[in-house]
Amino acid sequence: MDIILVENIDGLGNIGDQVSVKAGYARNYLIPKKLAVVANTRNIKEMEHQKRQLERKAQKVMQESEVIKGRIEALSCEFALRAGEEGKLFGSVTTMELGAKLADAGIEVDRKKIQLDEPIKNLGDYEVPVKLPGGVVATLKVSVVATEE
Repeated sequence: MDIILVENIDGLGNIGDQVSVKAGYARNYLIPKKLAVVANTRNIKEMEHQKRQLERKAQKVMQESEVIKGRIEALSCEFALRAGEEGKLFGSVTTMELGAKLADAGIEVDRKKIQLDEPIKNLGDYEVPVKLPGGVVATLKVSVVATEE
C-alpha cells in the first residue's frame, strides 16, 4: 500500500515521502495515529502544494536571515573591562552581555543562538558565530580591552 508520511518515522522516511508499506501496518498503525495518509491523487497534489509553500516560506526566512547577517557582521562589539597584569579579566564576557549589545544595536537575537563555547576571560579580539534561522551563520566581532584606571 502506498502512503504519504505526515511525520518523520525512523527506518521509514521523512515528512512528505511517498513510501510503500504493508497494508495492515498502514491501516492499523500509521493512518489511525495520523502518521501517514493514503497516497491517492488528491493527497499527493495537496502534499506537493504544501511542499511548495514550505519552500517559499524557507526562502523568505533565508533572505531575512541574510539581511540580519549583514547587520551583525558590520557591527563590532567592544567591551572595556578591568584586567589583571597578564590580560586576564576580573569577570568575563558571556552570551548575555553579547545579546544585550546586539539588542542595543537594534538586532534581536536569542542569546542561546550565540555560539560561545565558554565565556571570554582574556583581553583580545574574538569572532563569535551567531546561528540565525534558515541555517545562516553570522560572525560577530568582539573586542575586549582593559579599562584605564
